[in-house]
Amino acid sequence: MKFVLANWGTRGEVEPFAAIGRELVRRGHDVHLVVAPEMTGFAQSAGPHAVAFGPTLQSVDDPHHEFWTLLFSKPWKLKTLTRLLNEVAAPLTECREDARKTLLSLADGADLLLTGMNYEDVAANVAEHCGTPLATLQIIPLRVNGVFVPFLPSALARAAMKAMDWVAWRGKKADEDAERAELGLPKATGPWTRRMSDQGAMEVQAYDAVWWSGLADEWAIWNAHELPQRPFVGSLTMQLSAEQDDEIASWIAAGTPPIFFSFGSMPVDSATDVIAMIAGACAELGERALVGAGWSDFSRVPKYDHVKIAGTMNYAEILPTCRAVVHHGGSGTTHAGLRAGRPTLILWMLPDQGCGGAQLKKLKVGTVRRYVATTEKSLVKDLTTILDPEYLTRAQQLAARMIESTESVTTAADLVEEFARSRRG
Repeated sequence: MKFVLANWGTRGEVEPFAAIGRELVRRGHDVHLVVAPEMTGFAQSAGPHAVAFGPTLQSVDDPHHEFWTLLFSKPWKLKTLTRLLNEVAAPLTECREDARKTLLSLADGADLLLTGMNYEDVAANVAEHCGTPLATLQIIPLRVNGVFVPFLPSALARAAMKAMDWVAWRGKKADEDAERAELGLPKATGPWTRRMSDQGAMEVQAYDAVWWSGLADEWAIWNAHELPQRPFVGSLTMQLSAEQDDEIASWIAAGTPPIFFSFGSMPVDSATDVIAMIAGACAELGERALVGAGWSDFSRVPKYDHVKIAGTMNYAEILPTCRAVVHHGGSGTTHAGLRAGRPTLILWMLPDQGCGGAQLKKLKVGTVRRYVATTEKSLVKDLTTILDPEYLTRAQQLAARMIESTESVTTAADLVEEFARSRRG
């Protein structure tokens, strides 16, 4: 069968698609993985045919980060916020036609188009035009529910998410109307998220339901069929070995287990200040720190004897040997830490990361703080909290309930194969 897997985004957003893609290639299918330009090398290394679409990641990520940082620190700066929001939207809008043409060239005749959050609306229109079965893969609970925003009552959380769907659709309505006219489709009368659900698209939930307590029960109606519409498969990762794994393991073994820190693809304002804060807090607590560099450049920061800065690493091998994990709250990193049974501190930069951190705090396996409000003093306080032995015990108990990584990938591949076959003819 021919599968087209399309998701524009960073490594954390692309790896779940690459994990499924690699498994589908292993099973003998023709797989095309459509990703941001910077991600084509990574996609190709997984086995599928790699195709680029959309703008560069940096053209969107930089203003996106600035927007949310400013919104939560100086929300009265409306002029600057509006400018940044336009800077986020402009590259994605400018590349929308290119994204549509790329997907059209691949989706016609495909057995399944599997897409994600970014350009999901474009993929939905292309699939409708081509008559190609459509599925989505989501790494956080994006469909309307009463759990995702844990600091709101369930009914209000559902209303807020429904309103956000409507706002997102209205903001793109002119572009979507023009696109649908170009494809010979009638004007849409509601958000594409609702249309996809109503049309029976499979919506694979690539995260563990135990993280979002109560969500499985709320969505039980969607999964009360032989072929579930919103199946929970757990986090999808390839668990790739990295060049520095042995070196990192040797450093860990030479002393006390460290606390792991990383901010993934989220930029930090001052690498020197961040490392100084981490070094100071860990020194006060008598701990060592392992820092995953992610996309940040830590090459010019001062050296500390109790701090090691490393590049890419295999989380599945390294995190279980650490005392705790501290990061930005990306879904992939969060799941890696939880699967390792380590307590977590999320220093969030984006709203969805804050929601995920609040869930961990509710489960008492971690705590959460806004990154821009973090100081050395607050870091000491938060680390002291999660290093309590009770947090480790609860984190290990939660890990025992999570879906194993290999099972997640196999289950996800089984589901998309079965869904594609069910839509034939």
